[in-house]
Amino acid sequence: MEEFIRLDESHTAQMAALFKSAFEGDPWNNDWTDETQLIAYIKDIAGAFNSLNFGLMRDGRLIAMSAGSVRHWWEGANYCLEEFCIAPDLQGGGIGTRFMAQIEKELKALGIAGIFLQTDSDKPSYGFYKKNGFSQLTEHVSFFKGL
Repeated sequence: MEEFIRLDESHTAQMAALFKSAFEGDPWNNDWTDETQLIAYIKDIAGAFNSLNFGLMRDGRLIAMSAGSVRHWWEGANYCLEEFCIAPDLQGGGIGTRFMAQIEKELKALGIAGIFLQTDSDKPSYGFYKKNGFSQLTEHVSFFKGL
């Protein structure tokens, strides 16, 4: 049985473990071997001002997580989704879609107007978000400058 919960700082270790397992393999291949950096990142995204984090628990195990924050805009408040992941051994079975539906239900109850996120167009997440009703912003551009 799955339980939809709000995640807080007491879940940091579980969030870090799930995040690492979800993104260390293909297609992401992120290197999160630096545990200090990993914990700091989870605290950055999950403990930010107006953070709002959700999880899906099964038998005491965190199997899905969503980490983000609420940001206010002229159109209303948006949930800025920083990270979303499902345990690798459970991907492809509909858990992500069910989890996203639960998140959307909770956000509507909170009066949130929309969800904003960024992902790579060459990764499976792109198809997942399209399948779940997200629209690609054609005029939005992300920039980065390495230093």
